[in-house]
Amino acid sequence: MLEFVKSANGIMWSYVLLFILCGTGIYFTIRLKFIQVRKFGEGCRLVFGHFKLNGEKREHGEMTPLQSLATAIAAQVGTGNLTGAATALISGGPGAIFWMWVSAFFGMATIYGEAALAQEYKTTENGEVTGGPVYYIRQAFKGTFGKVLAGLFAVFIILALGFMGNMVQSNSIGTAFAGVFKARNINLSPVVVGVILAVLAFFVFIGGTKRLAAVVEKMVPFMAAVYIVGSLLLICLHITALPAAIGMIFTGAFQPQAVAGAAAGITVREAIRYGVARGLFSNEAGMGSTPHAHARATAKNPHEQGLTAMISVFIDTFIVLNLTVFSVLTTGAMSTGEDGIALTQAAFSTSFQGFGDIFVAVCLLFFAFSTILSWHFFGEVNVKYLFGPRAVKVYSLIVVVFIVVGSTLKVELVWELADFFNGLMVIPNALALLALSGVVANICKKFGK
Repeated sequence: MLEFVKSANGIMWSYVLLFILCGTGIYFTIRLKFIQVRKFGEGCRLVFGHFKLNGEKREHGEMTPLQSLATAIAAQVGTGNLTGAATALISGGPGAIFWMWVSAFFGMATIYGEAALAQEYKTTENGEVTGGPVYYIRQAFKGTFGKVLAGLFAVFIILALGFMGNMVQSNSIGTAFAGVFKARNINLSPVVVGVILAVLAFFVFIGGTKRLAAVVEKMVPFMAAVYIVGSLLLICLHITALPAAIGMIFTGAFQPQAVAGAAAGITVREAIRYGVARGLFSNEAGMGSTPHAHARATAKNPHEQGLTAMISVFIDTFIVLNLTVFSVLTTGAMSTGEDGIALTQAAFSTSFQGFGDIFVAVCLLFFAFSTILSWHFFGEVNVKYLFGPRAVKVYSLIVVVFIVVGSTLKVELVWELADFFNGLMVIPNALALLALSGVVANICKKFGK
């Protein structure tokens, strides 16, 4: 099974999705006149102006700007930032990070379009405000084709995030804590961590959107601040190695063979493939996941929500993910032979001996748990679209099972499955984005003067 999925991913990520993802991002960047540069300052003001913990008036089913932003960032800032960055470094070499940056830059324009369309076409069903790709896909393509494409997207996102994606989260958490206990001569099966995680997640699931929003709006700012401070301290302790680390990224992007160690045998194509794939898993631009959160925001207009979404990609990739990358590269942790979350733990343990692996495991717990909550919510919206509200309980129970199962599987299989279903999500979402690019351009022109 692993070899089959790897072969499928090789074709999909080396050719099809590279063209679709980067092409869509470049197209929106040009059509919106480099909005990620022009409106970057305005986007930052909107994002940080929303950090108010007092309640705001909103309709039933909607979220405050902070809650929708926190839900989106919770989905983005997860294992992709701690584990995904590490696997990209091993599989694609340091050069993969350069291609992560490139895809994220163009992805900022793509996700602006996603969030703007989610706001433009949001609706009210069963007394709740809702929205997302299935709704704007139906607007982009009328008739049977639109229904089929929306249905396919709904199925793909339920599988990709609700099931496979959440296996990645629980797998990384289980591996991280098992490593912590093993280093202290204590045997802890990852499945124990998986069961505990599943119980905690189910408690939030049964509380609905309101409980989810209340949890993530408090968890996300805290977890991000703790990890940023810890990472910056580690990098500062190895600041003399920073120029060489930056050089490895740029050299490895075009000449992987010139970078020693893990990049041996890696081609430029592999660097691009893993950079774009892990970048998508991290910032989710173009994947069609975060629009579900942006649709529920009490936004002033679609343009402002688009700018908010744009900055969330910047926070995810250019801040949080880069901290992991430079923590690994400046400490020389790639020479340890570790992969995945164990590589990130090895980096922090170089300077924070006896504590570094615990720090990473705890940060990952918060990151991945918040992602599980958000991805469950994204899948839930599509379960309701396909099967109605009554199916949500069954869906939640299945997600809980996958969380437990994911904690027991091998890292490589879990990531390959996640890449496969993430890729399938991109295609119908990108087709709708391109078909509605004129609507996005009009929104930008109307409100973005």
